[in-house]
Amino acid sequence: MPQVIRHTLLSMRDLWATAGPFVALALILLALAYWWLDPMPPKHITLATGPEQSAYDEFGKRYAQQLARHGIQVTLRATQGSAENLRLLEDGEVDIGFVQGGSNESAAADSELESLGSLFVEPVWLFYRTDTARKTRRDGTLRALADLKGLRVNVGSEGSGVPALMDKLFEANRIDKSAITLSRLRQTPAVVALLDGQIDALVLASAPESLLVQMLLQTPGIALMDFAQSEAYGRRFPFLTPVTLPRGVVDLAADVPAQDVRLVATTTTLLATPDVHPALLQLFSQASLKLHGSAGWFNRAHEYPRVANTEYPLAKEAERTITGGVPLLQRYLPFTLANLLERMWLALGIIVAVLLPLSRVLPPLYEFRIRSRVFRWYGQLRHIEERMHAGEGTHAELLDELNALEARAGRIRVPLSYTDELYALRNNIELVRRKLQAG
Repeated sequence: MPQVIRHTLLSMRDLWATAGPFVALALILLALAYWWLDPMPPKHITLATGPEQSAYDEFGKRYAQQLARHGIQVTLRATQGSAENLRLLEDGEVDIGFVQGGSNESAAADSELESLGSLFVEPVWLFYRTDTARKTRRDGTLRALADLKGLRVNVGSEGSGVPALMDKLFEANRIDKSAITLSRLRQTPAVVALLDGQIDALVLASAPESLLVQMLLQTPGIALMDFAQSEAYGRRFPFLTPVTLPRGVVDLAADVPAQDVRLVATTTTLLATPDVHPALLQLFSQASLKLHGSAGWFNRAHEYPRVANTEYPLAKEAERTITGGVPLLQRYLPFTLANLLERMWLALGIIVAVLLPLSRVLPPLYEFRIRSRVFRWYGQLRHIEERMHAGEGTHAELLDELNALEARAGRIRVPLSYTDELYALRNNIELVRRKLQAG
């Protein structure tokens, strides 16, 4: 082995032997920080959506596509809607789910569930057949909930949240529900029943992305009720917002609708259980910026998602993402690496702060380790010299001990920068030998 490589390896060995305990301590602290912070999210999460062909169903598929880009598998669990989603979340059967505002006002304040912000509005769509509406209005146009008396109305299926909402609206209008034939069919069967004339009206609470809503808006003989008192509903119920379906927004060429339609809407959020990893909440919030940030039928661009008007506590990850956008590192690095650095930087800073003062002892410790290989033999050399002056032992015995000491010194290996200490030891051994030979 070339001398240069041998001396280099010798220096590296001594350096590692000196710094090894500090490196081991740093690794232990880093492992403890990783265990405590748990920076890497699981690769699977369950999202409660809604009925087939509903807005929740469509948005669930879009969220799954967005998170799949980061290696996260989203299992979509179809439900009857908001109320069922809330129950599944509280029972821990799903990790995250779509929930309408007002689904459970009394439990929201004390709930451990966290909101990812207000994502979009879900208008209350009251579709009715114009021919059967003439039972209560000669012109076949319903103008208030009171006009539903005597009609067959589907108010949504159990688990959708719509029945509870309609109960509140009926009560506020002092409507006797016994005067209305109420049914609770699921969305698709209810739409089929409306088109077949088996029911006279149906109520949906859904975003305009729902295929059923878009179809009904353009079906001849089916009309959408105008909530003339939408502002009043918004004042009476904090979870309702007055919105307007602009004229022609559904189909400009066909001028659908033919005039502005006033509606009331709930605000929908994603609720997550406390066990959902913060990194996954961040990914869902980032996806919400892409999926809900564009202009729609009821909002201009970048109005949603928003951090206001949430009944449940807002998750910190959602607040940071909605207000600050995608973190800087994630714009240039893969999510896994960027997330690891973002969540570990504080721990790394603490570890550096702890080890930095300790690192100052490394140079003197390294120097002491190397020089001690040489200096420890000075004690034996001094003992031989003292015995020589005291006349203890014969010259032959002392020379044998001195030769043995010189042989051991010849086997000492030190880095090149410390060879002067080794040669000094050898020179001193030779000096004592001369004294012995002269005596």
